[in-house]
Amino acid sequence: MASKLLRAVVLGPPGSGKGTVCERIARSFGLQHLSSGQFLRENLRGGSVVLQLWACGVGGFGSITAAFLPLTTASFCFGACAGFPRTLGQAKALDRICELDLVISLNIPFETLKDRLSARWVHPASGRVYNMDFNPPHVHGVDDLTGEPLVQREDDKPEAVAARLRKYKDAAKPVIELYKSRGILHSFSGTETNKIWPYVYTLLSSKIPPVLSDEEN
Repeated sequence: MASKLLRAVVLGPPGSGKGTVCERIARSFGLQHLSSGQFLRENLRGGSVVLQLWACGVGGFGSITAAFLPLTTASFCFGACAGFPRTLGQAKALDRICELDLVISLNIPFETLKDRLSARWVHPASGRVYNMDFNPPHVHGVDDLTGEPLVQREDDKPEAVAARLRKYKDAAKPVIELYKSRGILHSFSGTETNKIWPYVYTLLSSKIPPVLSDEEN
């Protein structure tokens, strides 16, 4: 485990690579990756009690996230799946639970996001995500682990992507401004997660000792 507490959030539009970045942070720095979508699936399936649960959103662009009491004493990286917090209401809700040390914002060009999202297919039961361009399933159209069919979400279809990205931009702007005003926002731009990651790793290495080298990740 990390020897120092660090509470970080990764922000970014749909398809920006939040999940990949969070997973790498968790491995490299011994942090717990809190994926809101994963928490909900596991706790609803297992019948566990979620200690704190809220829903916040703007119009039809809301999301649901789960937060557990150990957040107040744990190191974590919060992001991916629902992309929490993606609205000002969610950011203020998170403030009531803990104080963030670091916010990482992923800035990916619109055309890159459009291509990524349009090529994305998911396994509904598990939430596993595949990209037909750079992370395809072993067998076309089916999940690697279960062999069950993959589906393309309605909001990942090309005609829905542009509106989805516009909604994110409008909702996320005040969130980004909030964290920028606190001096904890760090923005990274690029078209490939592998090229952005070394800069994220360097930033975090200045805040908390890594448990893996960049080459080991």
